[in-house]
Amino acid sequence: MEDRVVLDRDDVRRTLVRIAHEIVERAGAEELAMVGIHRRGAPLAARVRDQVAELTGREVPLGALDISFYRDDVGLRAADAQPVVRASEIEFGVDGRTIVLVDDVLYTGRTVRAAIEALFDYGRPHRVQLAVLADRGHRELPLRPDYVGKNLPTARDERVNVSVEELDGRDEVTIARGPASPSAEASNGDRRSAGGARAGREEGT
Repeated sequence: MEDRVVLDRDDVRRTLVRIAHEIVERAGAEELAMVGIHRRGAPLAARVRDQVAELTGREVPLGALDISFYRDDVGLRAADAQPVVRASEIEFGVDGRTIVLVDDVLYTGRTVRAAIEALFDYGRPHRVQLAVLADRGHRELPLRPDYVGKNLPTARDERVNVSVEELDGRDEVTIARGPASPSAEASNGDRRSAGGARAGREEGT
């Protein structure tokens, strides 16, 4: 079955601009910082940060988190199925700030839980908010995003694939049915598809 496009390039651009405006409206007077969750949350966070900085006229710190070793399934994975580790980059103090975590897709909530745990290793924020490009539902933890680009009702056997210009050469969100392709599965071990297989462009859990 052919992938169904739910957000194209212009949709993604408009969605991120809207999220930036909502962040400014709700937290514009606070000491803000944006932190993206690797992989695709990181470039999305950079874009939102640029928009927020332009709207407020203030510098907005930007960071990125790798949550590989904070996941609750690391010890359950086979040696050849461990996540790809990337560098976390938090080069500012988080104490007393409002931190907006940014990810591509919210699914079970386990990636966000891991990201919050990783973030608190750097200090004690005033508060933590969550912005996601898409929310596909099927939560397994009591988490809800503060800023949502698009709500995507999905079945558990569907995959939400996110492409971003910085990593994939295009901006696009698609929904597909069935497990990840072997080539996608081999490309990246840190995302888990709805069917349990790993997908190179599949969303965070």
